[in-house]
Amino acid sequence: MTENEQQLLTRVAAEARNTRPSGWTSLPAPVDEATVTRAEAALGFRLPPLLAALYSRIGDGGFGPEYGLLPLFDNPPAGGPAAVTQYLANRASGHQNPDWSWPEGVLPISHWGCAMYACVDCRSPRATVLLYEPNADEADHAWYVDAPSLADWLRTWLDGTGWYEDDEGAAEPTPWTDFRIRTTAKAS
Repeated sequence: MTENEQQLLTRVAAEARNTRPSGWTSLPAPVDEATVTRAEAALGFRLPPLLAALYSRIGDGGFGPEYGLLPLFDNPPAGGPAAVTQYLANRASGHQNPDWSWPEGVLPISHWGCAMYACVDCRSPRATVLLYEPNADEADHAWYVDAPSLADWLRTWLDGTGWYEDDEGAAEPTPWTDFRIRTTAKAS
């Protein structure tokens, strides 16, 4: 992990100790390395180092924008799913409706409400954060790039500059053009 990511973790930890997202009354304890390893085994891919550090150094969810990060395995207090559970369910549901297949390696990490999720593309080198917006008319229009990296996504939360803020100048997510490539590649 880079020095900048270490500094970012320090900022995130301070914010996580001082604020609670909707539905959370306390910050859960961090998970141990065995839990991260178990999550990676269940998912079939490794978590990006910064994401693993969020869970293992700060808390098992319960911090971040809106409803906060999802826990890896346990249900959050607001009754939503855990990240691993949601990913596996989303991947399984794609077999029922191929037009709405869930891309491999795209882990939901935060629920926005209305079935929308912030997701980390664990296959991208920078851990791109994607917005899944299933209320779109077509599957191609359900995926957006929220931030070029997980670090950038965390900074927008800390700085109050995310698209979800009331700030008129906040950048809107752009369409994720790799959706079809990433969902049709598994079918071949």
